[in-house]
Amino acid sequence: MYQILVCDDEKDIVSALEIYLKSEGYGIHKAYNGKEALDIIEEREIHLVLMDIMMPVMDGMEAMVKIRERTNVPVILLTAKSEDMDKVLGLTVGADDYITKPFNPVELQARVKSQLRRYMQLGSGQIPNQPDTLTIGGISMDDKAKEVTLDGEPAALTKMEYEILKFFLLHPGQAFTPKEIYQNVWQEAPMGNESTVAVHIRHLREKLEYDPANPRYLKAVWGRGYKMEG
Repeated sequence: MYQILVCDDEKDIVSALEIYLKSEGYGIHKAYNGKEALDIIEEREIHLVLMDIMMPVMDGMEAMVKIRERTNVPVILLTAKSEDMDKVLGLTVGADDYITKPFNPVELQARVKSQLRRYMQLGSGQIPNQPDTLTIGGISMDDKAKEVTLDGEPAALTKMEYEILKFFLLHPGQAFTPKEIYQNVWQEAPMGNESTVAVHIRHLREKLEYDPANPRYLKAVWGRGYKMEG
């Protein structure tokens, strides 16, 4: 079950959002200022944040900056029609989207689904109830112990090789461009660094493939990029 944090100093709005989102099967956590929101994010696994801008104690902008220091969880800002500059600033400091109050429940649910789908499918998020052990063919990753084995034998990977492998293990059979891989593993815009991905994948093949020139697992997809097959 996806967990959504709703943060607004207007309790009626929080209650309304709770009703709309619970009807879609989401778990809801409630906060009434930015500090409370940060405390919940520190203590719980949250997959999306809906947050007002104007709040006491700590406003949405300050909270947004601090959230981005901790996690890349999607954040949708709740804004008034008159807060155009705040919308721009919010997106600049890391918000993913915004919804103008009063909001349409159908639009709200659609935007929430869109952000959750993007967050999970691109590998940025931890899928709820994801097992500690990820396996495909003879490759097994114990993510809790941070260990990888190939046919039962330990494989020594660098941190980035490990993260790239984990990304593929979470998305078996899906093809990704070097740009998509870089964005999701390095968590930043490629800025021409896509060639770095090819270098790391070559090293992964040398460590995980018996014949790196004819890989069984990490395969190139013509015109697309790479994918993991069993």
